[in-house]
Amino acid sequence: MIRYMLKCDQSHQFESWFQSARAFETLSASGHISCAVCGSDTVTKAIMAPRVSTARTNSDPAPEQGPSTALSAPQTAAEAALAEMRKHVEATSDYVGADFAREARDMYLGDAPERSIYGSAGPEEAKALIDEGVPVLPLPFMPRSRSN
Repeated sequence: MIRYMLKCDQSHQFESWFQSARAFETLSASGHISCAVCGSDTVTKAIMAPRVSTARTNSDPAPEQGPSTALSAPQTAAEAALAEMRKHVEATSDYVGADFAREARDMYLGDAPERSIYGSAGPEEAKALIDEGVPVLPLPFMPRSRSN
């Protein structure tokens, strides 16, 4: 595993772990890396200080490290706010997955009861919903994988 400090074209910085340097390059080239703050897919590696191991005695505490600590806890106020938003959306809305566009349109047309929903829609589907006047907005995070 390798950890990189990343920076988007809006100057937001965040960290992420990758299986390898090659994994980062592959994901970046295919557009699968986006800013954790604004969602921009123009993300590059930022300069970061290397972690250098120094000699320590048995009385020195071990440094906190590892994916379980670093990846599970928000590191910045923005990450904490996004985590809280995700928690709220997941607790108060129904996950409809890839059926999001159909469900949103049906509610707008009165063919389905109104309720809070979230899921995924492709760019063309999202644009069509907006053009039709369906009240939707993008979430600043990807829905977790779920089985329908």
